[in-house]
Amino acid sequence: MFNFSRLEVPIIQAPMAGGINNPKLASAVANYGGVGSFGFAYSMPQKISEDLVATRALTKGPINANFFVFSVVDLPSQAIQAQATEALRALPFEGDYSLAIPQSPFYPDIEEQLNPVWEHCPEIVTFHFGIPPLRAIEKAHSLGIVVGITATNVQEAQMIEKAGADFIVAQGIEAGGHRGMFNPDGADEKLTAIDLTKKLVQHCSIPIVCAGAIMDGADIANALKAGAVAAQLGTAFLCCDESSASPAHKDYLLSQHGRGSVFTRGFSGRLARGIENEFIRLMQDKATLPFPLQNTMTASLRQLAAKMNNGEFQSLWAGQEYAKTRNLSAKDLMLALKKEFLVAMR
Repeated sequence: MFNFSRLEVPIIQAPMAGGINNPKLASAVANYGGVGSFGFAYSMPQKISEDLVATRALTKGPINANFFVFSVVDLPSQAIQAQATEALRALPFEGDYSLAIPQSPFYPDIEEQLNPVWEHCPEIVTFHFGIPPLRAIEKAHSLGIVVGITATNVQEAQMIEKAGADFIVAQGIEAGGHRGMFNPDGADEKLTAIDLTKKLVQHCSIPIVCAGAIMDGADIANALKAGAVAAQLGTAFLCCDESSASPAHKDYLLSQHGRGSVFTRGFSGRLARGIENEFIRLMQDKATLPFPLQNTMTASLRQLAAKMNNGEFQSLWAGQEYAKTRNLSAKDLMLALKKEFLVAMR
């Protein structure tokens, strides 16, 4: 069974849903001492299987398959649907895209998504937004697969440990992408990654992986000094040559540092941190559908914006410290992170 102590560099390349992760990126990270990941939140079983097979052909290193734990949602009232649709129609963005509100189903079946995992057995499977069915954790363990789940506070972490997971990803408020709170409408303690890691180390007996604003080797060292066994880095890998992030996404990460990263529900219906752009500004305080209905409704708009290389209407997920993103190959970034980490740990 996988053990973090065997990693050459204590890094998990964060799973990033929406196609940013790919076999070349994940395998490069794994080949140079870390854990390569996939964000399979919206992926169908065939694609999951293809990516796992392709990645295993490129590396013998550890691979992580990540999934969202979707909650059942009901369609909101006709009035809310109309308000949410009108908010998007009012955007100054022209093109051929749909604003159709999905009726059913709204999200993939996690049991079906996991079948390729049981077949191909990556070293790690992780979950975001909550605890998966306990039978999934038991199945993973029966196959020697390690299970990790995201927590944003002590209460969530204790629930994760009680469920039988092997480690906890401590997601700080600085982290890019979707906030992993179990209850998207609950109170958020907004703990930094380091503060949350320290709390979880005190209250939990299973290993902690620190996630949020970790961009260089010194940040990784600080995470381990806070008690983590490894650090999870997402934004740091977005501008790697192998990353499938859009050209506009990479450009904004490297050149639009004055914007900062902020939280929005506008793209998906759940809080997520990304680089501030026109869409986020215009959707502030506007009606949105619950996740993942809003995500489905904005999908064609985001896809068209990507084709047009228009960064103002894409979800440019990025952590608080995205200004430190480097334009390197995954190999060179891993080598730089390792060197920086070793210096910082002396």
